[in-house]
Amino acid sequence: MGALETIQLGQGTDRKPILIGGKDLVVIAGPCVIESEEQTRKIAEGLAEACANAGLPLVFKASFDKANRTSINGYRGPGIDAGLEILNRIRTDLELAVTTDIHRAEDAAQTAQTVDLLQIPAFLCRQTDLLVAAAETGCPVNIKKGQFLAPWDMAHAVNKVRSSGESPVMVTERGTSFGYNNLVVDMRSLAHLRELCTPVCFDATHSAQAPGGLGERTGGERCMGPLLARSAVAAGVNAVFMEVHVDPERALSDAAVQLPLDDVPGLLTQLSQIHSISSSSVV
Repeated sequence: MGALETIQLGQGTDRKPILIGGKDLVVIAGPCVIESEEQTRKIAEGLAEACANAGLPLVFKASFDKANRTSINGYRGPGIDAGLEILNRIRTDLELAVTTDIHRAEDAAQTAQTVDLLQIPAFLCRQTDLLVAAAETGCPVNIKKGQFLAPWDMAHAVNKVRSSGESPVMVTERGTSFGYNNLVVDMRSLAHLRELCTPVCFDATHSAQAPGGLGERTGGERCMGPLLARSAVAAGVNAVFMEVHVDPERALSDAAVQLPLDDVPGLLTQLSQIHSISSSSVV
């Protein structure tokens, strides 16, 4: 196995750079989708405080468009122009690294001008044009593993990015389809993903989903998110991803699995303590 690639975020800014794949456990967190600027900023401020208290770097995440909703009636977000304006103000005002997902190749260049990390949705992890467009921006790329893929199959997605530009790349585990409307997490996947020599992230909240489990909406077990996060950090991941909302039950997307903002500080303290024990281990 070759050397682990690392990703540095925040270059060229006044804030301390974030290194994914270094000694620190990085937190990637925020609401599933931008519902309003006021609410999104409140979540960002709460997460920034919680991460600072836990001694963990934060990459703030929120989506401007959720193009893969279960139903055509699902809320998608404010769109790329308004959404990136909100993310840019949060990035600048709060001095946070930010990330968001893109669903179309034509959105890669515009999005990369605002964010520190481009996220490729799990359903689109094999979309060559999207991966190539992301790589050509030079912005770091986070590819979420498809629910339908074995971990070693992600080598092809990683290679599409590495062979198409200068973008450093990381991968995120988010569970594997197990029958209908169900996901299962195989912690061995984290070790296999590490063999790609990329930083490995674990998505705690999406892994707790029951896709399409509520008919027109995705269901899930919110209580499993913290358990899965603790397990993945114990296994030695470089980053943990979680969606967070001020009032998850009223969230316009992924209401079943987003974590309450008030619960995050305690969880981050646990994750920091677990990481201090497991950080000497290799996934």
